[in-house]
Amino acid sequence: MENTTNQNERIDQMAAKLNLIEQYLFKLAKEGTDKPTDANNTEFIEQYLADVSDVAKKVDRNEINKAINILFDAWKNDKHVYFMGCGGSAGTASHFAADLSKTTMCKGKKRFKSISLVDNPSLMLAWINDEGWENVFVGQIENFMQPGDVVVGLSVHGGSGKGNALAWSQNLTKAMQYVKDNGGKAIGIAGFDGGAFKELGDACIIAPKDSTPLVEGFHCDIQHLIIFKLKEMIANYKE
Repeated sequence: MENTTNQNERIDQMAAKLNLIEQYLFKLAKEGTDKPTDANNTEFIEQYLADVSDVAKKVDRNEINKAINILFDAWKNDKHVYFMGCGGSAGTASHFAADLSKTTMCKGKKRFKSISLVDNPSLMLAWINDEGWENVFVGQIENFMQPGDVVVGLSVHGGSGKGNALAWSQNLTKAMQYVKDNGGKAIGIAGFDGGAFKELGDACIIAPKDSTPLVEGFHCDIQHLIIFKLKEMIANYKE
């Protein structure tokens, strides 16, 4: 039987070996964390950008052109342009309204009457609480509506589909129908198959992809395309 001294020496040796193993495993783990994952990331990046390119190739240019001309006529005739959307599309609607109001400005020229329907929480919640979610946009439009006004609705599914709150985006389609019934025009900006916006819109720009992130991202590109073309048209317009 080993004496106590030898046992202690063996324990110390084993502890030293375990310590070395632990350090080695820690080093491997750190190297694994630091090791780039270019192969996996590159594959995802390439596929995503290929999908973006596919959307850009397939989007209907005629519908974009119609939307630009509808908005330009609204500018020429001093009409209101209303913007609305839900979820991520509300953010795009707000951005679009801001750009139409300010980015299109040209020295010596009149400006767009651009109104965002998604940026006043107190007013929106009053409408929702008192009159229901379906009236949150149409109720605001009623304060300003004149024949020739334009409403721009943004929705990934174009006012179609269902969720836990039943049919999606019925507040958008109701507001679009109201504007059309009162002598105005409606522009729909959608994705997937365009949904109800295809029937309601005087122009309907569809990002033809069954993917929420690709549709929402492409809507921002469409927004900027329209804004900077309108700015050019306003700058060159001779009354």
